[in-house]
Amino acid sequence: MNIQEVYVDIPSSAMPEIFGQFDINVKKIERTLHVTVVVREDVIKIIGLPQDCEGAKAVFLELYELQKRGNGITEQNVNYALALQQENRVNALSQIDSDVICHTINGKPVKPKTIGQKEYTDAIHKRMITFGIGPAGTGKTYLAMAMAITAFKNEEVGRIILTRPAIEAGEKLGFLPGDLQSKVDPYLRPLYDALYQIMGAESFQRNMEKGLIEVAPLAYMRGRTLDNAFIILDEAQNTTGAQMKMFLTRIGFGSKAVITGDATQKDLAPGVKSGLDVALRVLKNIDDIGICNLTSKDVVRHPLVQKIVQAYDDYEKKNAPKNSRQGNKK
Repeated sequence: MNIQEVYVDIPSSAMPEIFGQFDINVKKIERTLHVTVVVREDVIKIIGLPQDCEGAKAVFLELYELQKRGNGITEQNVNYALALQQENRVNALSQIDSDVICHTINGKPVKPKTIGQKEYTDAIHKRMITFGIGPAGTGKTYLAMAMAITAFKNEEVGRIILTRPAIEAGEKLGFLPGDLQSKVDPYLRPLYDALYQIMGAESFQRNMEKGLIEVAPLAYMRGRTLDNAFIILDEAQNTTGAQMKMFLTRIGFGSKAVITGDATQKDLAPGVKSGLDVALRVLKNIDDIGICNLTSKDVVRHPLVQKIVQAYDDYEKKNAPKNSRQGNKK
């Protein structure tokens, strides 16, 4: 075997962040790429086969570039940098990181963290209507919310409208205490949370009182025309075909719409077709509609969530042929 040594110059002050607690990130790079890493002051020496050494060098340089920009290096960053390297995507992670959408109320930058998320935000920029489809933790709603708030602050739209179907997932709305607003608020809580984090509670309340931000169940959209607005329909997999058609035909001049959903987490009654599934089939060939499919690779929550999503994907793919054969026999 042609074992070689490759050297990477990285300041020692940056190494603790890149290496992680107890060198956990370095150990993962060593295991994944089958190399040995040795540190001497400001130099990282990588020992292994030529292709593996070059791959590890590229990963270290990507992580260093992220660290220079003030990012905390997470396990998710390391996993994704390794995945991109194995796909021969050079400098992809640092290019994604340069696209800042906005900042939270605490000054934290909001930006895409994966190629799938970058394609999703680019589609929202370019298209009048964008579908963001993918599992939990892929940032579908949060990134759409950040884009909406940015467009609102830049006066590209006059108001923000956030909506989702108030589907009863195992519990009936009638059993919840309070008036109608109190009953539907729990279904809208994720939207409120994102607004508070990015915009701040005071700014949100002020704009909501003026009618410039509206958070409401999907049923409230019927009969309206939504002009000059950024509209987000969340949890779209829980719409019926009629509800989805009603929503899409509300969109007026100067508006932009984002529809998000996870086709694997439907709470509809048995036998009811999801409006999201129907819309994706009906609208797939219309030019000004973007359809972005995010996957387990785009999950940016705890790495365990990514593993859970992937495990469910594998399980459903494994059982899909069996189910379809049984359906054909009936």
